[in-house]
Amino acid sequence: MLIKNPDRVESKTMTMPGASGVTMRLMLGRADGAPTFAMRLFEVSPGGHTPYHQHNYEHEVLILEGQCVLSSGDLACHDRTVQAGDVVFIPANELHQFRNPGDSKVKFMCMVPTQFDCGGTREATPGS
Repeated sequence: MLIKNPDRVESKTMTMPGASGVTMRLMLGRADGAPTFAMRLFEVSPGGHTPYHQHNYEHEVLILEGQCVLSSGDLACHDRTVQAGDVVFIPANELHQFRNPGDSKVKFMCMVPTQFDCGGTREATPGS
């Protein structure tokens, strides 16, 4: 068994192109012996956003704190407001982005498979 506290896990700035004001803490992943899923804690600063992107693996997301806009879809972009307590399932290959237009930070927990590559690049899933 392994127990971690977010306050004791290093926060890294998300450097993926298109990201702004986003940090991630890898709570559990391959290095912890997790063979199937990685658990990541993201914080999005006011005005910040993740890249508008897609990849070949699903996401399960729990919004922990705040409210943000989740964009999804292809040419007909769909914006939805999500807030603390909401759970989101993002299927593989669906374009998506989390944007924080508010005045306070947004926190969300994201689960992704550890065994997939990142958008066909043959690189490990970021934060797995």
